[in-house]
Amino acid sequence: MRLCAGQGWPSVPGMFSVNIKKEELKVMYDVIIIGAGPAGLTAGIYAARGGLKVAIVEFAMPGGQAASTENIENYPGFPEGVNGYELMNSFHKQALTFGVEFIFEEVQNLDLKEPVKKVQTNSQGLEAHAIIIAAGSKPRLLGVPGEALFRGRGVSYCATCDGAFFKGKRVVVVGGGNAAIEEGIYLTKFAQEVTIVHRRSSFRAAQIAVNRAKENPKIRFELNTVVEEILGQGKVEGVRLHEVLKGETREIQSDGVFIYIGTDPNAQFIHGEIKTDDLGYILTDQHLQTNIAGVYAAGDIRNTPLRQVATAVGDGALAAVEVEKYLAEMK
Repeated sequence: MRLCAGQGWPSVPGMFSVNIKKEELKVMYDVIIIGAGPAGLTAGIYAARGGLKVAIVEFAMPGGQAASTENIENYPGFPEGVNGYELMNSFHKQALTFGVEFIFEEVQNLDLKEPVKKVQTNSQGLEAHAIIIAAGSKPRLLGVPGEALFRGRGVSYCATCDGAFFKGKRVVVVGGGNAAIEEGIYLTKFAQEVTIVHRRSSFRAAQIAVNRAKENPKIRFELNTVVEEILGQGKVEGVRLHEVLKGETREIQSDGVFIYIGTDPNAQFIHGEIKTDDLGYILTDQHLQTNIAGVYAAGDIRNTPLRQVATAVGDGALAAVEVEKYLAEMK
């Protein structure tokens, strides 16, 4: 089963078009951007277009979670929607056009105490006068027995990546937000039946998406219900459900489980210097600056009331402009 966002990305022809030699990395960057999702790519475009020397460090594939979305319906300018991979590929190409350097490694640690900021990846140290953290978020785990065991063998967090493996089969989608409903609808292209399991009686998803799901004959709902365990021998074969109001437990057959119950920040490389909220999302002011001068956060990794491609793009643009101002004041 193909790995996707939060699991490690496969190589994609045409995406990794810049190979940076190690001797070329022994330079001082104006700004290093951590993460190549919509926020990071936009920040890179704006910063490089503004004449800054920019590097984007990304451990996986450009585009982040947006690149694994089959159809983005609410991004302005696309009345019929736009394929997430294609949109993010365009962002990536545009960043390359303006001279952004891409370093495909994982950030291990940050040293932000001095005016020159240091970024340690798994193989090298990088330096810059400013940092934009746009590392995004990763799918939240359900935390039930069988989830880890069957990950990649029926348990998935990306319908676009893995939906085709379930042609003619039954699948369960867990969650009640936009991602759960929209990806549940997408899965009906392949599966013969999609069961959406939600712990409440109402959904957090947009009503237009909920209505579309309810009108789809392949979709059924299990409301006020939680998944207690994912069952199987070698692969997913079913789930054990618990009806919250009735207190009843039962099992249903399923060949796959797609989990969409929220996200957690990709902040594993942040070790106390930067202030975060209780969930680990980075706190910023209205200029997207963190508590450390010269360090900014943009997109899903920061404490924000809305996490969408459109808001990530806005964050990336603002963060880049604020970095330009910060660097100008340093001269």
